[in-house]
Amino acid sequence: MAHLIFTQQLGRFMTVPQVETDAADLRSALDACFADHPRLRGYVLDEQGHLRENVVIFIDGQRARDSRRLDDALAPQSQVYILQALSGG
Repeated sequence: MAHLIFTQQLGRFMTVPQVETDAADLRSALDACFADHPRLRGYVLDEQGHLRENVVIFIDGQRARDSRRLDDALAPQSQVYILQALSGG
């Protein structure tokens, strides 16, 4: 099963889960996760269901291709990291 890992930057706002899923693509995996953790959705996706500008997702070490469709395929052993992009100077 693919493994979704929400990094601790989001932990400032809520308990962050680690989720196993048999979803075939990123959107389906996120939807399944948000069904169990609805509050998390607003920190990751905007009102249109697109990835928020300050959130980055990596699948098996590669950045997710499309922040709107979120249709990247997941392999059974994929590691998906969801994190807030940090800025500052």
